[in-house]
Amino acid sequence: QVQLVESGGGLVQAGGSLRISCAASGRDFSNYYMGWFRQAPGKERESVAAISWSGSRTYYSDSVKGRFTISRDNAKNTVYLQMNSLKPEDTAVYYCAAGPQKATTPQPYPYWGQGTQVTVSS
Repeated sequence: QVQLVESGGGLVQAGGSLRISCAASGRDFSNYYMGWFRQAPGKERESVAAISWSGSRTYYSDSVKGRFTISRDNAKNTVYLQMNSLKPEDTAVYYCAAGPQKATTPQPYPYWGQGTQVTVSS
């Protein structure tokens, strides 16, 4: 089992940058595919990015491709999401998730953090 805790959210102006982190505790972090999702008020939770067990493969949604970068440090049991050129539409609660394989929908991920709020002002 894995426990996940996100941090680093906050308020940033449009065009700015923010890096959020997800620290994992428990066993075998490197055996989990990690994903970042976000959910804005009144909207469904959507996939933002995902990264393979070793970090060699990454996936991005079209809406963030070229602006966001997902990375992981298995020695620190941490996954990161570097967000650049932020837009007001990026405003959401951002969640990290851990699962056995790549998935771009929430259902296959059994482990979730509590979320961190990212607000981008125009």
